[in-house]
Formats: sequence, C-alpha cells, structure tokens
Amino acid sequence: MDKLVIATRVSDLALWQAYHIKDRVEATFPEVTVELNKIVSNGDKVLDKPLALIGGKGHFTKELEDEMLAGNADIAVHSLKDVPTYIPEGLELVAVTQRQDQSDVFLSHTYATLEDLPQGAVVGTTSLRRRMQLLQQRPDLKVKDLRGNVNTRLRKLQEGQYDAIILAWIGLSRLDLLKDIPYTDKLSLDMMIPPMGQAALGIEIVCGNDKVREIAESLKDVDTFICTQIERDFISKIGAGCSAPVACNAVKNGDEITFRIMLGFPDGTNIMQEKVIVNVNESKNLGSEVAARMIKNGALDLLKNAEEVAFKDEMPQRL
Repeated sequence: MDKLVIATRVSDLALWQAYHIKDRVEATFPEVTVELNKIVSNGDKVLDKPLALIGGKGHFTKELEDEMLAGNADIAVHSLKDVPTYIPEGLELVAVTQRQDQSDVFLSHTYATLEDLPQGAVVGTTSLRRRMQLLQQRPDLKVKDLRGNVNTRLRKLQEGQYDAIILAWIGLSRLDLLKDIPYTDKLSLDMMIPPMGQAALGIEIVCGNDKVREIAESLKDVDTFICTQIERDFISKIGAGCSAPVACNAVKNGDEITFRIMLGFPDGTNIMQEKVIVNVNESKNLGSEVAARMIKNGALDLLKNAEEVAFKDEMPQRL
C-alpha cells in the first residue's frame, strides 16, 4: 500500500486534525503517501437551525462515512464527540488518539468570568449540554443559540451579539485563537462536564484492509481509549438522543477513573448527576453499569420529557 486517503470535513479545525494525522502517519510509515478527501458535510452547510433539528452531530460524520463506503477514502478523522455510538456495517472505529485538555472555556470581551456576568446577560452556545449546566448555575442568564465555525462564533462575540460564549478550549488552542480574546476562563470539569469524546480524535476505517488497520492502530492511545469507551458505553446504554442534554466524562488519574455524568432539562431543571471514582481494573463495564443505575432511577422518563421540551417551539421544522 503506497497511498492512504483520509476523509475530512473542510472546517479549519477539521483540517487541522486531518493534517495532524497525515503528518503522524507519514512520519511512522514513510513509504505511504497521504492524501485528503475534503468534504463539506450537511452539518457545515445548515447554519440557521440548531444541530438537534437537523439530525444531530451525526451530520458531521455521515458524508465522510459515505465516501469511505463508496471506496473514495480509507480512513476518516473525526472529532470523537461527533461520532455516534452506532457505526455503519463495513466501517469500524479502530483508534482514539491521546486526549488533550477537555475543558470548556468562557470567552468575553467585557467580563472576566461566568460569575462576573450581570443578571440577564446573553450567553451563546449551541450545546444543550452547556445550556443545561449554565442555567443550573445561573438561571438568570439568557442563553442564545450560536452556530457557525469557530471564527464566525468569535466574530459574533466581538460584534457584541453576546456578552459571553462558551466553546471547547482545545479547538481554540489548536487554531491559536485564544490570544485574540480579552477574557478567557477555563471551566473546571466539575463546573462544566464535557460531552462524550471531547478533545480526542476518532479514527474510523474501512474494514478488511490489514495495512489500513495497522496504520490506524499506530495512532491509538490506550488510556484515552479506555476512558472514551466508558463514555460511549454510557451513551449507548442510556440511548441519549441529540435533543437531550447529557454530559458524560471519564478521566484517568493514576490507577483511578473518575466518571462524571449529568443529564436533565435544557433549562437546568430536573437534573440527575453522579460522580463515580473506581479503580481502573474495575472500570471495564463502568459506563453501562452507571447507565443501568440511572435508568433504574428514572433516567429514561427524564430523557423522554427532555426530548419533548427541547426546541418545542421549533420542532415543526423537523418535518
């Protein structure tokens, strides 16, 4: 095999990620030339509706998967948080890269921290997960939807459309954009629990090619794979849809795994929350076990009701 084709979205961050993997593959396998198949996904095209109303984050991966199944790419590089727990037949999520800083970050041109925001301040985020956690802590805030690529979101903040916005720290760091924002405050994992897979890259391959599998597995980080599998098991077991706010994060510290979970209504009410610490040797089924416990305590009914109230004024647009 002398050529590997990577399917990627065309956003600045997606291209950074794809070129990062390209460089790593070419350094490890100098006999292989890596090319990018750049695809504009539907999630990048439709910017006037919340993601939950156009099919959720799976819209960021479907077109890439279609290209692989059509024989036009060997692997796809995804932000793992965008990868559904269901993988189409013929494809496989083989590797997860080493996870970087998972934190969300508060950004503003006027206020230094979330606590400094005045009552009724406007905060921008598309994420139901962030909306839930923001309003749980500050029910006085007005949370306004925020779509577009990273640069578009930062421009809207600079224009004064929002008093503050919340984004993932890792994307801004990779694109070197934090230096241009007057006030940045990284939020702790206890204050703002990330989503499944944040700050890791998922490497999806076409099944049946041993060389492609070898290349993909060379990118795998074992500790990150363990933690993100716990998160993906939880989401899969509990069946959380894109219209249900769910935060889910596992972190390995030494021989321990800390697993934080929160789910509830987008307005920050009806919250179910857990923080579990176990030994790594006891963590294999942690995601499924915590999900089963929360289901027993009523999580499925809560999620069903959350689904009904999320975007209730906009639901007809789904038809």
